[in-house]
Formats: sequence, C-alpha cells, structure tokens
Amino acid sequence: MSTWRQNLFAVTAATFIGFTGFTLVMPFLPLYFVELGVTDVGDIALWSGLSLGVTPAITAMMAPLWGRLADRVGRKIMIERSLISFVIVMSAMAFVTRAWHIFALRAIQGLFAGYGALALTMAADVAPRDRMAFAIGTVQTAQRIGPAVGPVIGGVVAQLVGLRQAFFVTATFYVVALVLVFFMYDERGFTARHDAAVAKPKGRVTFRNVLAFENFMLLIFVVFAFTFVDRSLGPVLPLYIAELGTNLDRVPIVSGILFSLAAGAGAIGNHLCRALLERASSRRVIAGAAIAAALGCLTYVFAGGTGLLMLGTPILGLGIGAASTAAYTAAGAVIPPEVRGTGFGFLSTGSLLGLAMSPVICGLLGTLSLRAVFVLDTSILVLVGLLVRRLMVTTHVTPTAAPATEEM
Repeated sequence: MSTWRQNLFAVTAATFIGFTGFTLVMPFLPLYFVELGVTDVGDIALWSGLSLGVTPAITAMMAPLWGRLADRVGRKIMIERSLISFVIVMSAMAFVTRAWHIFALRAIQGLFAGYGALALTMAADVAPRDRMAFAIGTVQTAQRIGPAVGPVIGGVVAQLVGLRQAFFVTATFYVVALVLVFFMYDERGFTARHDAAVAKPKGRVTFRNVLAFENFMLLIFVVFAFTFVDRSLGPVLPLYIAELGTNLDRVPIVSGILFSLAAGAGAIGNHLCRALLERASSRRVIAGAAIAAALGCLTYVFAGGTGLLMLGTPILGLGIGAASTAAYTAAGAVIPPEVRGTGFGFLSTGSLLGLAMSPVICGLLGTLSLRAVFVLDTSILVLVGLLVRRLMVTTHVTPTAAPATEEM
C-alpha cells in the first residue's frame, strides 16, 4: 500500500471510529440526566441542550488556534492530543454524580476537541493534488456514516451494560482510533515539506493573511450554509411528517428512512465530487450542487405527503455532499500546506457555527410554521448558488496532469 493511501486509511478509519463512538452515547444524554436524579422535564431539556451545545460552541472558537498549532508542530501529534482528551473525558463521564458535572466535562471536551477539522486537513495533506477531492470526500463520508450507525450500536450497548458503562465503551472506541493513527499514520512527508516551506523567506503568516486567501471568506460561508441546512432536518422532520398526515406509529420509521436517505446520498455526493471537479471548476460544481440541493429542498415546501419527500431527500443529500467536498477541496487548493491547519480550522468554525445555530433557529421558526423551515433552507441554498456563481474566482482544483504515482 502506498504511503498516502495508508495515511488516508488511518485517518478515515480513526474518523469513522471516533464519530461512531461519540454518537454512541450522546443521543441518550437526557436519559443519563434522569439516572443522575434530574426529574423535571424542563430541567432535563435545559441540561441536555446546554451540554450538547457547549462543546461545538467552544470548539468553534478553538479550531483555528489548534489548527495554527498543528501547522507549527505537526498534525499527527495534535490529533493524538485530541483523541487522548476524548478517552479521558468519556471515561470521566461514567463517574459523574451531578448534572453540572456533565456540562463541565462537555465544556472541557470542547477545549480539546477539533479532530474532525484536523482529519480533513490531514486528508488534504496526504493526497496527491489530483486526489485531494477523493481524500477529503472519503473522510467526510466517514464523518457522515459514523453518526448514522453510532446511535444504533449505542442503543444495544446501553441495553446490555447500562448507560454508565456505555461511556467506557465509547472511550475504548477512541483508544482504537488513537492506536490506528499512532502506528499507521506516517507524517515524515508532511514534516519535510513543512520544514522546506518554513525555510522559504516570506512574511509572517497571521489569521488575517489566511482569511485573505482567494475565495476563502466565501468558502467559510458556504460551509456554514450547507451545515445549517443539513442539520435543520433533525428538530422538525418527524413533526413535519406527522403534519403531512402520516400515522403517529409510522412517523419514527418514515423519519428514519428519510434520515438514512439523506446520509447515504450525502456520502455518495462526497465521492461524486472528484469526478465532477475533473470536468468543471469548483465554482460551477458548488453553484450547481447548491441549486440541485435547493430543488430537492423545494419538494419539502410543496409536499402534500411523504412520497415527494422520498424523491427530494436524495437530491438534497447529493447536492450538499458534493458541494461541501468541493468547498473544502477548493480551500485546500489555495491554502499553502504550511498553514492549511489554520485554514481548515476556520472552515471548521463555520461548520460548527452552522451546527450550533441551525437547531435553535429552525426550532424557533418551526413553532410558527414547519413548512417555513424548508422555505428558509431553500432560500439559503439558492443564495449560496448565486453568490458562488457571481463572486467566486474560477479555479480548477483537480488537474489531470498531476502524476498518478505521486506519494507523500
């Protein structure tokens, strides 16, 4: 196996295991608060919301800083640092006795998290230039599929060993991910290129310099917008399915099918992106995928039953998957490798802000009209398509002339 493929396998496998482990227990956090003695439904909802929201909020602020440090000392040691912190925090959660203990540990987790952005940075680093979209799409697929299977495994684990012990199982997942990265990821190629880049005479690189890279601020908004739309389905979709006339006993299975369709189509879109970038510029791919996703979302606006949703959901997922991979690939193409960790940290901040804001805004909007949520989503996707089409500088990020045998 070539070095870059071995590295990509290590990063992808560790990402899948880590994201699966995280969603092994987090969906059942409200039940854990009940075990801790919280009985009021409002208090359970409050502690759950605060605990689930604090980690991405803090991670969004820390991601560029950890990315900058990774640019200086190396990606591998930084992702190992993050995985070790997850092992410690998840194990500690098995010993908590008060609700605020969970909140405090989740806050600490946010301080040391960020391996998702580092994994994407490492994928961009390891791949030959003409395989960057493939590498990023592969890691994004792992990030998408892991959370899809995690709750299923977590439900079984919780039934077998209980919620407390499930946190030890999650910690074990992170140990496995850590071992994979430690023994399989070879960073010598990156270190050599990094040292050579640092040796070149040039001005000091600051956060402002990184944000000034071609198309970069626009790409941060694109990543934010697609994450916002992607995560908007969670709070309202089951309610919308019931509003469309589906029997209440069938709402869970129909919701599950639609969530699975969106996740599966998104994963296909992540992989389809490379083929698209070989034929068109990143500007055309992102803009076209955004409009396609808007058409898929439009079926939600005009749906009179779940049949139309079954048609529109795969289109929505394909568009979001292809566009998000194209956005990260376009960013990876314009950011020099020696500051790529910082750049991808900013992209991660945009994604995490979308992750944090979407449930809140869409939940509030859903109290007025569930259909209005999908009107907002469609409008955002159309806006992204128009802005990218008008403002983004045209670049081809997957040149076919690059040697196919290039390795790190």
